[in-house]
Parts: sequence; C-alpha cells; structure tokens
Amino acid sequence: MDKKKIKAIIGQLKAKRIGMHGVDFLLSWEKTREELEATFLVADALKGMREIGVSPKLWKSGIAVSNFRDNSTRTRFSFASACDLLGLYVQDLDEGKSQIAHGETVRETACMISFLTEAIGIRDDMYLGEGDKYQREVGAALDDAVKSGVLPSRPAIVNLQSDIDHPTQAMADFLHLAHYYGGLDKLRGKKIAMSWAYSPSYGKPLSVPQGIIGLASRFGMEIDLAYPEGYDLIPEVVQLSAKQAKASGGSLRTVHSMDEAFEGADIVYPKSWAPYDVMQKRVPLLHAGDQAGLKELEKSCLANNAKFKDWECTEERMKLTKGGKALYMHCLPADITDVSCKAGEVAASVFDRYRNDTYREAGYKPYIIAAMILLEKSRDPAATLAKLLARGSQRSATR
Repeated sequence: MDKKKIKAIIGQLKAKRIGMHGVDFLLSWEKTREELEATFLVADALKGMREIGVSPKLWKSGIAVSNFRDNSTRTRFSFASACDLLGLYVQDLDEGKSQIAHGETVRETACMISFLTEAIGIRDDMYLGEGDKYQREVGAALDDAVKSGVLPSRPAIVNLQSDIDHPTQAMADFLHLAHYYGGLDKLRGKKIAMSWAYSPSYGKPLSVPQGIIGLASRFGMEIDLAYPEGYDLIPEVVQLSAKQAKASGGSLRTVHSMDEAFEGADIVYPKSWAPYDVMQKRVPLLHAGDQAGLKELEKSCLANNAKFKDWECTEERMKLTKGGKALYMHCLPADITDVSCKAGEVAASVFDRYRNDTYREAGYKPYIIAAMILLEKSRDPAATLAKLLARGSQRSATR
C-alpha cells in the first residue's frame, strides 16, 4: 500500500452515498450496500495508513467504553486496537464492579459512562431475544441524554456481537474474502457452505452463522446453509437472507447434509452453534439462576450433539469442494480434533493448512471496528481520511 492507493480508496469513498453519521452499527442488514462498501473502504484506508507509518488518530483525548457481557479474546483486543488506532483510551465496564450489580438502570449506566466517551462497544450474545434489545436500549438512553443536554455529544455504539448478528466478525470475514478473490464484485456466483459442525460444547451463539448468511446474501453468492435436523437458526434472519439473496442475484438453500453443502463449494465455514429452540429454553434458566436446570439442558444437548460427531470438516470433505481447494474460514477459536478437543469442528491437518488464512481473516477486525467508529462520528469520512493522510503524522520515530 502507498499514498497513491490510499488516495484512490478515499476517492471511491467520496462517491458513495451514505448516511452513517450518528447511526449505530448494530445489524449489517440495516445498512445499504453502499454503506457496507464504505465500511470496507474506510477499513482499507486505515490499514493502508498504518502500513506506511501514518497515524490515523482522530482524537488527542477521549475514551471508548468496552462492555463485554460474555468472554472474548479476538473481539476484545480488536476493539482496543481499533480505539487506540483512532486515539481513544479504552476503559472496560466490569458490571460486577459497578453499581449495575446494585440495580443501576440501563438508562443511568449509559449516561454515566458517556460524558467524555466517543464510542461504546457492546457484546451481549448470551440471552436470545435480549442482546440486540439491550444495545438499542443503551442507544435510546444516549439519544435522550443528548437531546436533554446532559451529554455534549453522542458516543457511537458498535455491536461487538449480539444474539442476532456479529457484524464486526462477518465484515472482517468479507473484507478478507474481497482481498482473497480480488474484489467484492468477484464474490458474485461464488458458493459458500455455512455449515454446522460438531463441538463438545452446547451453548455457542447463533450470531456468527446468521451474520455470514446476512452478508453473503448481499453480494450475489450461492449459499448453502447446512445443519442437522433441529439445529435451526432464527427463522426471521434466514427468511430475510433468502430475500436478500434473491435481490442480489444469488441464492440461499437449506440442506441437512454437510457433504451436499461442501460439494463444489468455493468457501467453507464449518462452525458449531446451539439450536434455536435450545437457546430459547436457556434464557429463563439463566435469568432464574437455575443451575440444576442448566446442567440438565446441557446434558441433553451434548447427548444430541454427539449424534452428529461426523459433522466435521475433514480432508475427505474438502476434496468435495471446487477443485478440492475451497477456502476454509472460521471466526476462531476453532474446535480442532485431537488438538483442542478429542472430536471437533475441523481436522487438525485441514486447520493447519489454512491457519495463516484464518489469522489474516481475524486481522481485518480492528480496522473494520475503527471504520465503523469513524463512519459514525464523521460527517464527511472521505474528507476526514484525506486530512489524516495529508497531515502525515508518523506513528513511530523509529521508521
């Protein structure tokens, strides 16, 4: 990457019709095709600036709040990296150490953490029907606080994974695909197998596969959604993805055979998730703190999972793909057979062959998150990037 290429990216961004300023990034399908493309362009511009040693810091001071209501490695560090890239200090909101544990309302928490805050990243994927709702409740509280003059400006909210979508992951995945194949336009007609795969755990969220089909369906891809009978996703998300696929010139079909999904695929994404009905049963048990009920649910679900141990991304299945060389993808960490578990989502030899590809895939996430924040905070993102590039502040004195 050089300045000329970055300027060309900024030129492409300038031509996009977008309305992302002041609008939270919660679900990818709430964004127009041009807004998705703008996010990819900003991410590439930021990545390019870092590669040539130019600092893209927008702020000299300010904080970003990291609110993880579930465990995370990649997304947590990606959010911190993205915020630092833009010049923000990250403060974790530990709900166990805050007044939230004493009954503080969402409205009050949203205001108290936002006086000098530019961005808030939220992961809330544990409770089906509640994660996305919580993020929107925080957003509504911020809107009201700005309107009433309590807050001088509104922080940007980025969905770092909800019960419905994982847009930072899916967008990073698709930026990886765009670079791998030479452009978003090259994805049209490509077959992607979004497949359930066996895992020795039972409560994995639905948001990753839903995020993948929600984005693949925007770019004219041929999608095979594969899972054993009973491992459905949220019906409304699948229906919307099918509608989007038809509109973009692609397709979405549901199959109950991993082999059928892998047949002729250009891309495979074998990933475990919990059945939709299980996630529904889990919510009241979590709320009630019913440990005995949760243990019983886990026991029955793991027993059911065990019926499908053959749903593994093996060398034999990879031979079914296009030319036997489909691109393997995963959000990580993958359950690797005989490495991280006795039986899992992917054979060790397959994962090892694509290890660096999955790491590159993950490497786009900090830039995607930074792009989302910049687009939410800047009225003219192309002009903002142009100023940062022209300013030419060096990241390091050692370069």
